[in-house]
Amino acid sequence: MNKLVNLSFIVALSLQACGGGGGGSTPPSSVVTPPPSFESPHPDNWETQSPADAGFNYAALSDAFDYAMQDGTFTQAALVIRDGKLIEEQYRGIADGEVNTLTSLGSYPGDQDPAFWIENYGTRDSASLMTSWSTAKSFTSMLIGMAIEKGFITSTDQLASDFITEWQADDRINITIEQLLDMRSGLVPVCFLPSTGNVGECANQGDAAAGGNIVFYPDQMSGCINRDLAVDGTTYPWDSDGIYRAGEFLYSNCDTQVLGEILFRATGQDPGTLAQTELFEPINMTAYWWRDNVESGQSNGNYLTYCCLDATPRDFAKFGYLMHLGGIELESGTQYGSYVSQVRAMDGFYDKQFWSFCGEEDGNGGCLNLVIVTRGFDGQFIAMDFKHNLILVRASLYQPYLNRSEERKMFLIPGSVADSNWIGSVPNAMAIPAAPTFFIEEFHARVVAALNQ
Repeated sequence: MNKLVNLSFIVALSLQACGGGGGGSTPPSSVVTPPPSFESPHPDNWETQSPADAGFNYAALSDAFDYAMQDGTFTQAALVIRDGKLIEEQYRGIADGEVNTLTSLGSYPGDQDPAFWIENYGTRDSASLMTSWSTAKSFTSMLIGMAIEKGFITSTDQLASDFITEWQADDRINITIEQLLDMRSGLVPVCFLPSTGNVGECANQGDAAAGGNIVFYPDQMSGCINRDLAVDGTTYPWDSDGIYRAGEFLYSNCDTQVLGEILFRATGQDPGTLAQTELFEPINMTAYWWRDNVESGQSNGNYLTYCCLDATPRDFAKFGYLMHLGGIELESGTQYGSYVSQVRAMDGFYDKQFWSFCGEEDGNGGCLNLVIVTRGFDGQFIAMDFKHNLILVRASLYQPYLNRSEERKMFLIPGSVADSNWIGSVPNAMAIPAAPTFFIEEFHARVVAALNQ
C-alpha cells in the first residue's frame, strides 16, 4: 500500500513538472530562432519582370529591340536588365540578308556557300554562347582589383617590373600597373608579321588601332612581354598622329595580356583558376576562357586575358550586375568595393580597361549620365547605366570552332576553320569586311527613351 501511495505521489509531481494536472502550467522555455541563411543577391537564374512593371512603355521598348535585331546588325542576342530583373531578351540566328552579304564578300570557297553560314549560325537561344573578345579586358581588370584587396599587389601604382622581371634591366622598369590598365604603358604595339612568321612592331595604323594583330602567333605572351618602349617625339607608322608622344593612349592587346601574367606571378594561380574561384563562382557565372597555343605557359597555354571568354548573354549580364551592386556580395560583406568604386568614378573615355560614352548631355558640353561599357570586337557589349539602373548586353552571331582540339586553345589557319580552333564571331572575325548596322549608343538611347520618366 505504501508503495502505491509513493508511486501516485511521484506521478503527480511528474505531471506538474510537465504542465499537467489541475493547477497552472509552467511557461514553456523560449525557442531561439537561428538567423536566416545568407542569400546571395547575385542571381543564379534571373528573376523576370514585365516591361510595364519595370517602368517601360512596351511599344517603345519593342522598337529598341527591333533596331537591335534587324537584318544587317548580325546580332545574336540582346538583353535588358533593370533593378536586377530580366525585363526583355531576344535571340536569333543568321538572317537572310546577312547570309547574302557574307557570301558576296567572302574570299574563300567555303565563305561563298550559303549553307556554311546557315549550318553554323542558325537558330540561337538563351543557352547559346556568345564570346567576349575585348570585353574580357574588363574582367581582367576586376581580377587585378581582387589581387590588390587580397594583398598580392600593393596598388595599381606598383611597378609592373616587380613581377615582369624581364623589364628590370632597362627603362621598362618604371612602367606601372596603372599605365598598363589605362593603355598608356608606352610600349610599342606589336603585330603578327607574315613575312617572318613572328610578332614584331606593327607596320601600320590599322593593325595597331585594333590592339595589335597577335592571334596568329602561338606564344602570344612572350611576344607581348618582349616589346620595346616607344621614344617620345619619334615618327612611327603605327601612330595615329604619326609622331608618338609619351603617355598617349595606345590601345594594346598586349598590355592586357601582360596583366594576366602579373596576376599569375603575383598570386601563383593562372588567371583562369583565379577567375573561377574569386569571380565566376561568387556571381554564379559559367564561363570558358581561351588560351594561346603553347604547351607550357601558365596552364598548358597562357590565358588570353585581353580577350576570349565564352558564356551566355545572361551570364555576361551578371558581371554588369556586380558593378551595379558595388562589388561581390558575400556572407562576410561586400568585397572589392573600393576597386569597383574607382571604375564607376571614371570621367574619361577609357579607364582601367573599361570604356564609357555619354548617355545624356547637359547642353553645355557636359555629361549628365556617363554610361560605362565593355567593348569587344564585332560588337560584344555590356553597358552599365547606373542612373537608370540598367544593364544592356548585346552579342554578335558566334560559333566556337574547336576542330583542331576540344580545348579552347587558339590556332587559326586562315580560310580553313575546318583545321582551326577559332573564335568565329560574325562578320569580321570570319574575315568578312562587312559593316554591321548596330551601335550600342543607339540601342541604349532607345531603351532609355522607352522608360516612363
